[in-house]
Amino acid sequence: MKEIRIENLHFRIGAKEILRGITADLPADHFVALLGPNGCGKSTLLKHLYRVHRVQEGAVAMDDMPIDAIPLRAAAQEIGVMGQFHAVDFDFSVEEIVLMGRAPYKESFEEDTEEDRALVSAALARVGMMDAAERSFNELSGGEQQRVMLARCLVQEPQLLILDEPTNHLDIKYQLHILELVKGLGIGVIAALHDLNLAAMYADLLVVMKEGRIDRIGTPQEIITKDMLAHIYGVRANVTYDAAGLPLVDYRTEQMS
Repeated sequence: MKEIRIENLHFRIGAKEILRGITADLPADHFVALLGPNGCGKSTLLKHLYRVHRVQEGAVAMDDMPIDAIPLRAAAQEIGVMGQFHAVDFDFSVEEIVLMGRAPYKESFEEDTEEDRALVSAALARVGMMDAAERSFNELSGGEQQRVMLARCLVQEPQLLILDEPTNHLDIKYQLHILELVKGLGIGVIAALHDLNLAAMYADLLVVMKEGRIDRIGTPQEIITKDMLAHIYGVRANVTYDAAGLPLVDYRTEQMS
Protein backbone atom coordinates (compact mmCIF):
# COMPACT_ATOMS: atom_id res chain seq x y z
CA MET A 1 0.00 0.00 0.00
CA LYS A 2 1.47 3.31 -1.10
CA GLU A 3 -1.13 6.07 -0.89
CA ILE A 4 -4.42 7.05 0.68
CA ARG A 5 -6.39 9.57 -1.36
CA ILE A 6 -9.17 11.56 0.27
CA GLU A 7 -11.30 13.84 -1.91
CA ASN A 8 -13.85 16.35 -0.64
CA LEU A 9 -14.88 14.16 2.29
CA HIS A 10 -17.88 15.38 4.28
CA PHE A 11 -19.49 13.68 7.26
CA ARG A 12 -22.56 14.71 9.21
CA ILE A 13 -24.36 13.46 12.28
CA GLY A 14 -27.84 14.90 12.05
CA ALA A 15 -27.49 18.59 11.29
CA LYS A 16 -23.92 18.77 12.63
CA GLU A 17 -21.15 18.68 10.04
CA ILE A 18 -18.08 16.94 11.51
CA LEU A 19 -15.86 16.80 8.40
CA ARG A 20 -16.07 19.71 6.00
CA GLY A 21 -14.50 18.87 2.67
CA ILE A 22 -11.32 16.98 3.59
CA THR A 23 -8.94 16.57 0.65
CA ALA A 24 -5.47 15.06 1.01
CA ASP A 25 -3.05 12.55 -0.49
CA LEU A 26 -1.36 10.75 2.40
CA PRO A 27 1.60 8.40 2.03
CA ALA A 28 0.67 4.97 3.41
CA ASP A 29 4.31 3.96 3.89
CA HIS A 30 5.42 6.75 6.27
CA PHE A 31 4.54 7.85 9.80
CA VAL A 32 1.77 10.44 9.49
CA ALA A 33 0.48 12.23 12.60
CA LEU A 34 -2.93 13.90 12.77
CA LEU A 35 -2.90 16.93 15.06
CA GLY A 36 -5.50 19.39 16.25
CA PRO A 37 -7.63 20.31 19.26
CA ASN A 38 -10.30 18.00 20.64
CA GLY A 39 -13.37 17.90 18.44
CA CYS A 40 -11.58 18.91 15.23
CA GLY A 41 -12.41 15.63 13.46
CA LYS A 42 -9.24 13.53 13.84
CA SER A 43 -10.97 10.39 15.14
CA THR A 44 -13.83 10.77 12.66
CA LEU A 45 -11.37 10.93 9.77
CA LEU A 46 -9.55 7.84 11.03
CA LYS A 47 -12.86 5.96 11.32
CA HIS A 48 -13.40 6.51 7.61
CA LEU A 49 -10.02 4.90 6.92
CA TYR A 50 -10.93 1.75 8.85
CA ARG A 51 -14.57 1.78 7.77
CA VAL A 52 -16.44 2.38 11.00
CA HIS A 53 -17.99 5.33 9.15
CA ARG A 54 -19.18 4.92 5.58
CA VAL A 55 -18.45 7.67 3.09
CA GLN A 56 -21.50 9.97 2.92
CA GLU A 57 -20.08 12.47 0.47
CA GLY A 58 -16.72 12.56 -1.28
CA ALA A 59 -14.29 9.67 -1.74
CA VAL A 60 -11.63 7.67 0.09
CA ALA A 61 -9.31 5.35 -1.86
CA MET A 62 -6.30 3.22 -1.04
CA ASP A 63 -3.93 2.78 -3.97
CA ASP A 64 -6.71 4.06 -6.26
CA MET A 65 -9.23 1.46 -5.05
CA PRO A 66 -12.34 2.92 -3.38
CA ILE A 67 -12.19 1.90 0.25
CA ASP A 68 -15.67 0.38 0.25
CA ALA A 69 -14.64 -1.91 -2.64
CA ILE A 70 -11.82 -3.58 -0.67
CA PRO A 71 -12.95 -6.96 0.72
CA LEU A 72 -13.11 -6.93 4.51
CA ARG A 73 -10.71 -9.85 4.92
CA ALA A 74 -8.15 -8.23 2.60
CA ALA A 75 -8.51 -4.93 4.45
CA ALA A 76 -7.98 -6.65 7.82
CA GLN A 77 -4.81 -8.27 6.51
CA GLU A 78 -3.48 -4.93 5.30
CA ILE A 79 -4.58 -2.58 8.10
CA GLY A 80 -4.21 -2.87 11.87
CA VAL A 81 -6.33 -0.56 14.03
CA MET A 82 -5.97 0.56 17.63
CA GLY A 83 -8.84 2.80 18.68
CA GLN A 84 -9.34 4.79 21.85
CA PHE A 85 -11.78 2.50 23.65
CA HIS A 86 -11.34 -1.20 24.34
CA ALA A 87 -14.50 -2.38 26.09
CA VAL A 88 -14.80 -6.18 26.03
CA ASP A 89 -18.08 -7.80 27.06
CA PHE A 90 -16.64 -11.24 27.81
CA ASP A 91 -13.85 -12.33 30.12
CA PHE A 92 -11.07 -13.01 27.62
CA SER A 93 -7.47 -13.52 28.62
CA VAL A 94 -4.76 -11.26 27.24
CA GLU A 95 -3.51 -14.10 25.04
CA GLU A 96 -7.00 -14.68 23.63
CA ILE A 97 -7.41 -10.98 22.81
CA VAL A 98 -4.11 -10.92 20.92
CA LEU A 99 -4.91 -14.18 19.10
CA MET A 100 -7.95 -12.41 17.62
CA GLY A 101 -5.47 -10.51 15.46
CA ARG A 102 -4.90 -13.73 13.50
CA ALA A 103 -8.61 -13.96 12.52
CA PRO A 104 -8.16 -12.37 9.04
CA TYR A 105 -6.00 -15.34 8.04
CA LYS A 106 -8.40 -18.07 9.20
CA GLU A 107 -11.56 -19.78 8.06
CA SER A 108 -14.54 -20.13 10.39
CA PHE A 109 -13.77 -22.34 13.41
CA GLU A 110 -10.19 -22.91 12.29
CA GLU A 111 -8.02 -23.62 15.32
CA ASP A 112 -5.01 -21.57 16.37
CA THR A 113 -1.65 -23.02 15.37
CA GLU A 114 1.71 -23.11 17.09
CA GLU A 115 2.82 -20.42 14.64
CA ASP A 116 -0.09 -18.23 15.77
CA ARG A 117 0.85 -18.67 19.42
CA ALA A 118 4.50 -17.94 18.68
CA LEU A 119 3.49 -14.68 16.98
CA VAL A 120 1.36 -13.77 20.00
CA SER A 121 4.20 -14.46 22.43
CA ALA A 122 6.60 -12.37 20.36
CA ALA A 123 4.12 -9.48 20.11
CA LEU A 124 3.39 -9.48 23.85
CA ALA A 125 7.12 -9.48 24.57
CA ARG A 126 7.62 -6.50 22.25
CA VAL A 127 5.02 -4.42 24.13
CA GLY A 128 6.22 -5.54 27.57
CA MET A 129 3.13 -7.62 28.42
CA MET A 130 4.41 -11.22 28.20
CA ASP A 131 3.94 -11.79 31.93
CA ALA A 132 0.25 -10.86 31.60
CA ALA A 133 -0.66 -13.44 28.95
CA GLU A 134 -3.00 -15.40 31.24
CA ARG A 135 -4.55 -12.40 32.98
CA SER A 136 -8.07 -11.18 32.27
CA PHE A 137 -8.03 -8.33 29.78
CA ASN A 138 -10.78 -6.54 31.72
CA GLU A 139 -8.63 -6.45 34.86
CA LEU A 140 -5.83 -4.50 33.18
CA SER A 141 -5.24 -0.79 33.55
CA GLY A 142 -6.00 1.49 30.61
CA GLY A 143 -2.32 1.69 29.70
CA GLU A 144 -1.88 -2.08 29.84
CA GLN A 145 -4.93 -2.54 27.61
CA GLN A 146 -3.41 -0.11 25.10
CA ARG A 147 -0.25 -2.22 24.93
CA VAL A 148 -2.23 -5.44 24.50
CA MET A 149 -4.28 -3.95 21.67
CA LEU A 150 -1.08 -2.90 19.92
CA ALA A 151 0.16 -6.48 20.27
CA ARG A 152 -3.06 -7.64 18.58
CA CYS A 153 -2.30 -5.26 15.71
CA LEU A 154 1.24 -6.63 15.42
CA VAL A 155 0.09 -10.24 14.98
CA GLN A 156 -2.08 -9.14 12.05
CA GLU A 157 1.21 -8.40 10.24
CA PRO A 158 -0.34 -5.35 8.54
CA GLN A 159 1.20 -2.94 6.08
CA LEU A 160 -0.53 0.05 7.70
CA LEU A 161 -1.29 0.84 11.34
CA ILE A 162 -4.06 3.28 12.24
CA LEU A 163 -3.72 4.49 15.82
CA ASP A 164 -6.16 6.80 17.60
CA GLU A 165 -4.35 8.47 20.51
CA PRO A 166 -2.05 5.46 21.09
CA THR A 167 -0.28 7.11 24.05
CA ASN A 168 -3.47 7.66 26.07
CA HIS A 169 -3.21 6.18 29.58
CA LEU A 170 0.49 5.40 29.15
CA ASP A 171 3.22 6.74 31.40
CA ILE A 172 6.16 8.49 29.76
CA LYS A 173 8.30 5.34 29.58
CA TYR A 174 5.72 3.43 27.58
CA GLN A 175 4.73 6.41 25.44
CA LEU A 176 8.29 6.49 24.17
CA HIS A 177 8.56 2.71 24.00
CA ILE A 178 5.38 2.28 21.95
CA LEU A 179 6.14 5.07 19.49
CA GLU A 180 9.73 3.84 19.10
CA LEU A 181 8.39 0.34 18.43
CA VAL A 182 5.82 1.55 15.90
CA LYS A 183 8.35 3.77 14.14
CA GLY A 184 10.76 0.87 13.84
CA LEU A 185 8.31 -1.53 12.21
CA GLY A 186 9.08 -0.21 8.74
CA ILE A 187 5.41 0.02 7.77
CA GLY A 188 2.96 2.89 7.32
CA VAL A 189 1.45 4.55 10.39
CA ILE A 190 -1.37 7.08 10.62
CA ALA A 191 -1.82 8.21 14.21
CA ALA A 192 -3.90 10.85 15.94
CA LEU A 193 -1.65 12.40 18.58
CA HIS A 194 -2.13 15.19 21.09
CA ASP A 195 1.50 15.61 22.20
CA LEU A 196 3.20 17.90 19.69
CA ASN A 197 6.70 17.09 20.89
CA LEU A 198 6.14 13.36 20.44
CA ALA A 199 4.67 14.03 17.00
CA ALA A 200 7.78 16.01 16.06
CA MET A 201 10.06 13.24 17.34
CA TYR A 202 8.44 10.34 15.49
CA ALA A 203 6.29 11.52 12.57
CA ASP A 204 7.55 12.14 9.05
CA LEU A 205 4.50 14.20 8.09
CA LEU A 206 2.06 16.25 10.17
CA VAL A 207 -1.56 16.88 9.19
CA VAL A 208 -3.15 19.67 11.24
CA MET A 209 -6.92 19.84 11.51
CA LYS A 210 -9.22 22.58 12.73
CA GLU A 211 -13.03 22.61 12.83
CA GLY A 212 -13.43 19.64 10.49
CA ARG A 213 -10.95 20.81 7.86
CA ILE A 214 -7.28 20.25 7.13
CA ASP A 215 -5.52 23.48 7.92
CA ARG A 216 -2.00 22.55 6.82
CA ILE A 217 0.27 19.59 5.97
CA GLY A 218 4.05 19.42 6.18
CA THR A 219 7.12 18.21 8.01
CA PRO A 220 7.49 18.88 11.75
CA GLN A 221 9.93 21.69 10.97
CA GLU A 222 7.44 23.31 8.60
CA ILE A 223 4.36 22.87 10.77
CA ILE A 224 5.31 23.40 14.41
CA THR A 225 5.67 27.15 14.70
CA LYS A 226 4.54 29.84 17.11
CA ASP A 227 1.99 31.06 14.57
CA MET A 228 0.50 27.57 14.17
CA LEU A 229 0.19 27.08 17.92
CA ALA A 230 -1.61 30.41 18.25
CA HIS A 231 -3.89 29.80 15.27
CA ILE A 232 -4.81 26.16 15.95
CA TYR A 233 -4.60 25.82 19.72
CA GLY A 234 -4.98 29.40 20.89
CA VAL A 235 -1.83 29.30 23.04
CA ARG A 236 1.36 31.29 23.26
CA ALA A 237 4.47 29.13 23.22
CA ASN A 238 8.12 29.21 22.24
CA VAL A 239 9.47 26.81 19.63
CA THR A 240 13.13 25.82 19.87
CA TYR A 241 15.08 23.14 18.01
CA ASP A 242 17.08 20.18 19.25
CA ALA A 243 20.45 19.02 17.94
CA ALA A 244 18.75 17.10 15.13
CA GLY A 245 16.80 20.18 14.05
CA LEU A 246 13.46 18.92 15.37
CA PRO A 247 11.11 21.49 16.92
CA LEU A 248 10.42 21.50 20.65
CA VAL A 249 7.38 23.31 22.06
CA ASP A 250 7.97 25.22 25.28
CA TYR A 251 4.52 26.17 26.58
CA ARG A 252 3.79 29.29 28.59
CA THR A 253 0.98 29.46 31.10
CA GLU A 254 -0.51 32.55 29.48
CA GLN A 255 -3.41 31.74 27.17
CA MET A 256 -4.63 33.87 24.34
CA SER A 257 -7.99 35.54 24.58
